[in-house]
Amino acid sequence: MSPSQWDFPVELCCRPMAFVALTGLDVVYNAVHRAVWDAFCANRRADRVPISFKVLPGDHEYPKCRNKRTSYEWHIPKGILKTGWMNKHLNLVPALVVVFYELDWDDPQWKEKQSECATRVEIVRQSLQGRNTKVAVVLIQKKTPLPPGEDVIASERAAALCNACDLSGKSLFVLPHTDHLVGYIIRLENAFYEHAQTYYYTEIRRVKSHKEFLNKTTHQLLFVRHQFKIAFFSELKQDTQNALKNYRTAYNLVHELRAHETNMLEIKTIAGFINYKICRLCFQHNTPLDAIAQFRKHIDVCKKKIGSAELAFEHAAWMSKQFQAFGDLFDEAIKLGLTAIQTQNPGFYYQQAAYYAQERKQLANVLCNHEPSVMYPNPDPIETQTGMLDFYGQRPWRQGVLSFDPNDPEKEKVGILALQLKEKKVLHSELIITLLSNSVAQFKKYKCPRMKSHLMVQMGEEYYYAKDYTKALKLLDYVLCDYRSEGWWTLLTSILTTALKCSYLMAQIKDYIMYSLELLGRASTLKEDQKSRIEKNLIKVLMNESPDPEPDCDAASVKSSQKLWADRVSLAGNNIFTIEVQDFVPFVQCKARFLAPSFHVDTTVQFDIFLKADCPHPIRFSKLCVGFNNQEYNQYCMVEEAYQKNELFTQEMLCLTPGKTKKFSFKFVAKTEDVGKKIEITSVDLILGSENGRCVILNWRGGGGDAASSQEALLAARSFKRRPKLPEGEIHWESLTVQTSTMIISRVPNISVQLRHEPPALMNEMYCLIVTIQSHEKTVAKDVKLTAGLKPGQDANLTQKTHVTLNGTEICDDSFPALLPDIPVGDLQPGEKLEKTVYIHCGTVGTRMFLVYVSYLVSSTTEGKEILCKCHRDETVTIETVFPFDVAVKFVSTKFEHLDKVFIDIPFLLMTDILSASPWGLTIVTSQLQLSPSMMAVDQLESHVENVVLQTGESASECFCLRCPPITSGQSGVATGSYVISWKRSSAVKSIPVVRTVITLPHVIAESIPLHVNADLPSFGRVRESLPVKYHLQNKTNIVQDLEVSVEPSDAFMFSGLKQIRLRILPGTEQEMLYNFYPLMAGYQQLPSLNISLLRFPHFTNQLLRRFIPTHIFVKPQGRQADDASIAAA
Repeated sequence: MSPSQWDFPVELCCRPMAFVALTGLDVVYNAVHRAVWDAFCANRRADRVPISFKVLPGDHEYPKCRNKRTSYEWHIPKGILKTGWMNKHLNLVPALVVVFYELDWDDPQWKEKQSECATRVEIVRQSLQGRNTKVAVVLIQKKTPLPPGEDVIASERAAALCNACDLSGKSLFVLPHTDHLVGYIIRLENAFYEHAQTYYYTEIRRVKSHKEFLNKTTHQLLFVRHQFKIAFFSELKQDTQNALKNYRTAYNLVHELRAHETNMLEIKTIAGFINYKICRLCFQHNTPLDAIAQFRKHIDVCKKKIGSAELAFEHAAWMSKQFQAFGDLFDEAIKLGLTAIQTQNPGFYYQQAAYYAQERKQLANVLCNHEPSVMYPNPDPIETQTGMLDFYGQRPWRQGVLSFDPNDPEKEKVGILALQLKEKKVLHSELIITLLSNSVAQFKKYKCPRMKSHLMVQMGEEYYYAKDYTKALKLLDYVLCDYRSEGWWTLLTSILTTALKCSYLMAQIKDYIMYSLELLGRASTLKEDQKSRIEKNLIKVLMNESPDPEPDCDAASVKSSQKLWADRVSLAGNNIFTIEVQDFVPFVQCKARFLAPSFHVDTTVQFDIFLKADCPHPIRFSKLCVGFNNQEYNQYCMVEEAYQKNELFTQEMLCLTPGKTKKFSFKFVAKTEDVGKKIEITSVDLILGSENGRCVILNWRGGGGDAASSQEALLAARSFKRRPKLPEGEIHWESLTVQTSTMIISRVPNISVQLRHEPPALMNEMYCLIVTIQSHEKTVAKDVKLTAGLKPGQDANLTQKTHVTLNGTEICDDSFPALLPDIPVGDLQPGEKLEKTVYIHCGTVGTRMFLVYVSYLVSSTTEGKEILCKCHRDETVTIETVFPFDVAVKFVSTKFEHLDKVFIDIPFLLMTDILSASPWGLTIVTSQLQLSPSMMAVDQLESHVENVVLQTGESASECFCLRCPPITSGQSGVATGSYVISWKRSSAVKSIPVVRTVITLPHVIAESIPLHVNADLPSFGRVRESLPVKYHLQNKTNIVQDLEVSVEPSDAFMFSGLKQIRLRILPGTEQEMLYNFYPLMAGYQQLPSLNISLLRFPHFTNQLLRRFIPTHIFVKPQGRQADDASIAAA
């Protein structure tokens, strides 16, 4: 039997579909027939009925039907299920035979062709004698038929053809060969499907009828067989629910059979078939949990039915196939839309299949371990006459024998020997690897990394057993990093041991060295004697000698590998190997540490390299190199030893003792161009071996550390365990930290920088900042440079409005910078002091940070080497900029009353008030009122605050009399102009320029007035003395004004003059009215009020009038002459 005997038959795994045979079609030479056949077969979509079509000749011989059995009383079945039965009903015995015949209803040779068609039908019936297969006729016609009932000839001839062929009307079809051929074909298919359904229904009833004659004593096998057939026919009928029900019944019946070693394989085989069908249908019905439950039940029932102990490997093979088949079904269901999860996916079933395949391999190695002299039996007991078995699961040398005891023990023994010898030739590793590969793909898909890694290890080991060492090493190397990162040291050691064997057997020198280095390290769980053996082998390889074979290797592979190693020794190829340490865990640990996070450029940079070996014996290295980001320092950080007598175990400087930490100290002088930069240790190289043999460079990136270092550091940080006290001079490895970089900073400056100024700064002034620099160096400070101004990195608006200069005699504009860089100062002798004045112009208020940076060069000697150091000192100062003063502006009338608006050509007053906001005294040099064209001065404009000094909180005021000339019509707001104040600090020196602050005066609303009234009267009156008052009425319009003037008396005055009058004033002219008021009472008295009514301007009110003329006057009491004289004198 071939290794594929455990594969399920194709007919079991496919989807059963109704078999319909098409006869009478010449698909090779007849284009019409070919088109009909293509329409049946090509592009069958899922919505078309499930039918399997096959073109057969009209005289095709179908399988003969056996004589119907009338009684089962004496019938003893020879097996459960025949091997050809499923294939027979899927591909050999049709449910329907369709006879195609070209015949039109109006054919002139109708009679002859009718007879020929009937003959063809009869030939088909003869071939199907005894079968219930249906027969149908399809007439291929050139014309499209008329609707039913309209073509009388067609109806008559159809009836005649049915009689001639002995067919019912439902079995005769017409197929017009027109443009709509596919549509007609689909309708034909549906009709064929109904006939097939009827056939399979009949077959199911036929099989069921046999069950009445069976008894459970002698016909147990037939119960299973008939139940399987009913289920299979139900599947062909597409009745999957009934099929599932009958398969379940058949499965239960199988396990009711009496089992023995002789029939165990047959029972398991049929149980496996039925279980496969049940699971497939459960997935098809979208009930995956039922499928899983059924499979678990199946495995639980069958896993102990091992059968013959000499053929126990067959049971393992059968179990493996069960899991593999279920995994395939599960995977197929997922592809059709089923959702799987991490804990329930096909990968677990492929994994179990691989497990049983491995068990099969182990059993085969034990049971099939015959001597080479044992020959395969002749004749072959496994061969049969037909090349196949009659019943599934039976032994070829005793087919149909149901006895529990073998009738020929010798033949049984020979058959078992043949099976064992066949099994010995099976490539078990290939089967195992295929299953593991399927499982890995599933676990990768469902994101189960640990399961994936575990199975990849098993795959690697299988490749190792299969002697495919390249693939084994590739897989094992792939998973090593996972086990390293998670700290599975026992597993890692096991994998590394296998990988070392592979690299030895392939004579892969670099891999062999790398795995040896790791197996000697702290991550390895090997015993000391094993580590010693590996270390000796490693030394041999480094000496360019062949290592001793690894234990438990295949003898033939060891012989071939020894030849490879001999070739490697004789070839003078590249013998230098660089190994990146951070990817694995070697037997040497390294930590690099700078002694400080930063060093001044005039001091020595110092750092230590710590090394620790974990191998069993002391080992000597040939060279230690440290690499930096600036490679010019590499030459100063190197330790090298020459080998003596090719001996690695000597007590030299680079000899490491197991378990003890060794320190190497280095120092060098940093370069001045590296000031402000980081010096980093980029690599540490430890070289093992010599140029005479092989050389291995262990390369640590950065300052050391390997694949296990980060995890160990974390555990050490969490540990509360006290460290034991070590002898003097020894170091706790765990207490060492890695410091891979240091900063080179400039030499400590030995100068002082002092700043003098008077904060806060006033906006727009030239603010004076005096910088005093004094040298405390012992030698000359050369090339001293000063950088002063706004510190970079502040708000861009501040930068634009801040200007710095050394010339304080003129105001800065926007062309001046915010920072003055590298102002040359010259050289400074020891103790020398100099001052530099910087002027700052701030155009806006706010807080600014200013930087004063002094740099210079000075000579220094370090480690006997003279270097020119660049030193610097910087000072920062925060200066607040404030407004120097606040200016208040207001418009008032000539009576000093507040005005919201002014009247054209009517004088008014502009009052300014300067309030000092500076903490320092301010000198107002002068002030100037610059009027706009729309405003005029009534008298000469002069400054009244010239050279006035204002202290904090003091104010100075000015008053200007203005008038607004006539303006353009439609203009409401009128520009007044600007007020310019020239000022400076009182404490500022004369050379500091005066600051001009321009205040834009507010706009004022100007309105015209029809009549202007002003009064001429003394500044005061006296009781009982005449007080002359003259009113001037001026017409401001271009029309004649009619006025009504009246005077209302007051209790404090008597008056003479027109009490009420009506008058007319011409445009632009003036009318005077004279009154004599006679005061009666002293004090601040109300004058008789003048009321004017304009007939043309009713909105002109007396309230508006009172803005221009006084309403009260101060009246003095009547005094004596002496008093008057004394007042006059005063």
